[in-house]
Amino acid sequence: MTEKLISAFITLFVVIDPPGLGPIFIGLTKGLPAAVKRKIGWEASVIAFFVLAGSALFGDALLEKLGISLSAFRIAGGLLLFAIAFEMVFERRVERKTDQSGDSGGAASIAAFPLAIPLMAGPGAITAMVLLAGRMNGDWRGLSLLMVILAIILGSCVLLFHLSTQLERLLGPQGQTVLGRLLGVLLAALAVQYVADGILALSGR
Repeated sequence: MTEKLISAFITLFVVIDPPGLGPIFIGLTKGLPAAVKRKIGWEASVIAFFVLAGSALFGDALLEKLGISLSAFRIAGGLLLFAIAFEMVFERRVERKTDQSGDSGGAASIAAFPLAIPLMAGPGAITAMVLLAGRMNGDWRGLSLLMVILAIILGSCVLLFHLSTQLERLLGPQGQTVLGRLLGVLLAALAVQYVADGILALSGR
């Protein structure tokens, strides 16, 4: 059991990648007040937890019931993520995020997409949760500990999100612009990889 839990922690930490999410969070929330950023960070982590926990408990059966493959989910998530990356590169999100700075609905929108889904609870994380839950062989103690591990990793995401304001001050306006566009390009590449992986899986290669 201990080996399974250690493996689960390493797998989820690598797939969710809390350190990598910090700079992306800065790019997505550029120009928003610190209080709104904290709210977005908490909401995104809570949403991601329920999505991933639900995936572990019901994901395999639900996807099979709906006739949806994880490959198709990868393609859909990749296309949606590419749209966000395009806006980050060309700074199309600046006006919208400024309008949303005092709007809780706007904050909830950023928290749910793209931060919680597909960045935190993306196809890779969902797939990992389904596979890790399957390794527990219906052992509820093991599943409960898996949920604790998930909560710890997402908690580390919240901590990094809270530190994003200090990092933003350190970078300054020019650094934020450069970082935002660079991360937009990286997100675009990640999105293309999602789509490519999905297409290859569907084609059976």
